[in-house]
Amino acid sequence: MNHDATTTRKVALVAGAQGVIGRNLIDYLVTQDDWEVIGLSRRGGRSEGLVRHVAVDLLDKDDCHEKLGGLSEVTHIFYAAYQDRPTWAELVPPNLAMLVNAVETIEAAAANLQHVSLMQGYKVYGGHLGPFKTPARETDAYFMPPEFMFDQQTFLEGRQKGKAWTWSAIRPAVVGGFALGNPMNLAMAIAVYASISKELGLPLRFPGKPGAYDKLLEMTDSGLLARATVWAATDPKCANQAFNINNGDLFRWSEMWPKIARYFELEVAPPLPMSLHIVMADKEPLWNAIIKKYDLGPHPYKDVSSWGFGDFVFSWDYDMFADGSKARRFGFHEYMDTEAMFFALFDDFRRRKIIP
Repeated sequence: MNHDATTTRKVALVAGAQGVIGRNLIDYLVTQDDWEVIGLSRRGGRSEGLVRHVAVDLLDKDDCHEKLGGLSEVTHIFYAAYQDRPTWAELVPPNLAMLVNAVETIEAAAANLQHVSLMQGYKVYGGHLGPFKTPARETDAYFMPPEFMFDQQTFLEGRQKGKAWTWSAIRPAVVGGFALGNPMNLAMAIAVYASISKELGLPLRFPGKPGAYDKLLEMTDSGLLARATVWAATDPKCANQAFNINNGDLFRWSEMWPKIARYFELEVAPPLPMSLHIVMADKEPLWNAIIKKYDLGPHPYKDVSSWGFGDFVFSWDYDMFADGSKARRFGFHEYMDTEAMFFALFDDFRRRKIIP
């Protein structure tokens, strides 16, 4: 490929390339004319244009050395890989090991490594544990471990000392974006829940905990997150810093839910606490019938089901937001209207024939 003298070749290694965050980050990078991309995931992907995909098990050191040991051209690591485990403590070893294996292997191979970007989230503030100090700030103290995000950041801080490369830690709210087969996709869960409600002739009922309906929360658009992540990875001012990245507006479900219902041409009924994980468990035959009836893409029910994550988000009967002003002070000024983000995502799901 031809590079003119003004563009220096940047090669992004994106770990977690098939998730909502990784996929949308790659989509953004390919629109920039000075990036090449190597996507890492367990299942790999189709390489085209400036993107090549590598199937690798980051937990397996030997597999890392074999598949990544020759990637001497990498300049930036964007780490958004994640492995789920049943308990907080069990999350630590695999999620730390994957980062360590990726960074150590690439650092040894790539002499021109410039930056390692670590994807985090509000778990850093204990947002998943219960009511926490809001707005959360990047300077807030850690809480009692286990929390794998602490271990990952501590590893990077220690590893970076005396090195030419720098790191950044990116902390989004709940991310809105497109990905199939992703267990953490709130917009998809809402869209499928609404589509099934409509097919059954039911109003759209908020299924969350009592008290969750009127609490403040925020989201992070995946496109905005991609642009912020690349900004933090390439602006020297951002070296060795953490940033909360959010849309910039707050909302309550009590206001957003009726708007979402209107989008799907549904009535709203009063909230009723119910586990989507349980009530949607038997809906696969219905979903297959919906696919047939509306000529949708042949996406298996499991690929559009993020019920556990929906239950998790809808269980927040406390405020869930962070202060995003540090990124603005450092020079990132983009924002996104969350209502517009939801509708754009729902439109996108329809275009892709995922929902009717």
